[in-house]
Amino acid sequence: MNYQHNTYAELFNSQKENQFHVGNSTYKERVKKLKALKLALEKTYRLEIIEAIYKDFKKPKLETDITEIYIVVKEIKYAISNLKSWLKNQSVETPITLFGTSSYIKYEPKGVCLIISPWNYPINLTFGPLVSAIAAGNTVILKPSEMTPNTSAIMAKIVKDVFNENEVALVEGEVEVSQELLKLPFNHIFFTGSPAVGKIVMSAAAKHLTSVTLELGGKSPTIIHESANIKVAVQDLVWGKFLNNGQTCIAPDYIIIHESIKNEFIKAFKAKALEYYSENPMTSESFSRVVNEKHFKRLVSYIENAKTNNATIELGGDYDETSNYIAPTLISNVSENAMLLNEEIFGPILPIKTYTSTNEVVDYINSKEKPLALYVYAKNRKFIKTIINNTRAGSTCVNSVALQYSNHNLPFGGSNNSGIGKAHGFFGFQEFSNARSVLKKHTAGPLNLLFPPYTKFKEKLVKATIKWF
Repeated sequence: MNYQHNTYAELFNSQKENQFHVGNSTYKERVKKLKALKLALEKTYRLEIIEAIYKDFKKPKLETDITEIYIVVKEIKYAISNLKSWLKNQSVETPITLFGTSSYIKYEPKGVCLIISPWNYPINLTFGPLVSAIAAGNTVILKPSEMTPNTSAIMAKIVKDVFNENEVALVEGEVEVSQELLKLPFNHIFFTGSPAVGKIVMSAAAKHLTSVTLELGGKSPTIIHESANIKVAVQDLVWGKFLNNGQTCIAPDYIIIHESIKNEFIKAFKAKALEYYSENPMTSESFSRVVNEKHFKRLVSYIENAKTNNATIELGGDYDETSNYIAPTLISNVSENAMLLNEEIFGPILPIKTYTSTNEVVDYINSKEKPLALYVYAKNRKFIKTIINNTRAGSTCVNSVALQYSNHNLPFGGSNNSGIGKAHGFFGFQEFSNARSVLKKHTAGPLNLLFPPYTKFKEKLVKATIKWF
C-alpha cells in the first residue's frame, strides 16, 4: 500500500498502541494468522505470485514454487507444529544458594518490528521473517524492494487481505521510504540485503538502540578437493550457481579447485550447463534474467574487466542488454585484482581459481571477510575437518550446495560482514523475541543469613560460599 510520509508515524503508532493486544494473543490466535497466510500463498494468490515474479525478472514457474512459495509454506508448517512448545515458559535449574526460589524464561514479543526485504527472493524473504515475527507475537511493518514492483504489488494485496493494518502492514516505495521508516523507534529491524546497506540500517537502528537481524551476503567460496566426486559437484554447482540467475545470497561466488582436476571439472561443468539450459540459454524456460539494467551493467563490467586481465572464458560470456540477459558463464585464469574476485557477484558468472596445498585454501579464504556460506566437495574427511575448523562462515554444506537454507532445524545467518543474528524455525522466533528472565521467591533462603549488619560470622559464611558453591 502507498502511504504518504506523514502517515508512517501514524501507522507505527497504531501498531505500537496495539502491540500488547497482539503480544498477548494465544497460540490458537497466532496459528490462525499463520494458516491464513499459508492459504493465501499456497492457493488464493499462488498463480498471481508466479505471474508477478515472472514479469519482474522472468523467473521460471518451478523456481518460484520451490524457492518462494514452498519455502515459506514450509516455514509456516514448522512454526505451527512447534509454536506451542516455544511459547511455554522454559524452566531452569535453581542453584542451592538460591534455595526457596524458582526461575523460568519467558519468550515475549519485542514489539513493533520492521522487515526490509530484497528483490531477489521477494516472497520468501518478506514472508519468511514475517512468519517468525507473527509466531513471536509482534506487530510488523513490511517494506519490500522497489526493484520488483509487480511482486511488491501482489504482496501488498495479500497483506491487506489477510491482516489488519494495526497488526501487519506493507509499505511500497523507493529507497526514500526505507529512510523515513528507519527514523522511527522500532523495537526490532530485520533487514536482508548487502553489507553496505546493512551498515546504514545498523547505524539508523543505533539511534534508538533498536536490535537488528542483518541477513547480508559476501563472497561464498566453493572448495573442490582432488578426492571430490566431480559428477556430483558439477550437477549441484551448475544448479546452485545459476538458480535465480545467480541472484542468490548463498550462491557459490567462486570456485577454488585443486589444480590436478581443474580441466576435468571445466569439461564436466560445460556439459552439465548444456544439459540444463541448452545450447542457447537465452531461449531456455529454465533460466531467468538479471533484475534490472543497473545490475546488468555491473555484471557486464565484471566480465569485461576479466577479459582485460586476460582471463579465459570457459563457458558463456555473452549477453543481451535489451532483455538483461547474461549467459551462464564460467571464467578461469582470473587475476587476483579482477572485480570477480573482489566484489560480490550476485549474477550468473562463476570465476574459478586453483590451489595445490590445503594451507593455500585456508589462507586465501581467511584473507577475505567471513562468507555467508562455504561449500566443500571432498571424500577426504581430514580435509573437510581441516577446512571447517580453520575457516569461519555463516553456514556450510559438505558435498552439496544451498540445502542448508531449507532445513528449518538449522539457524540461517551470517557472521560479521555476512550478517548478524539468525533466522528460520526456533532461531527466527528467538530473533523476534526477548528472552525475559523471571525469578519467584517462595520462602526465606540462604541470602537472608547475609543481610546487614555484617559480622565476622557472616564473612565466614561468604568465604565458604565462594569456596564451595
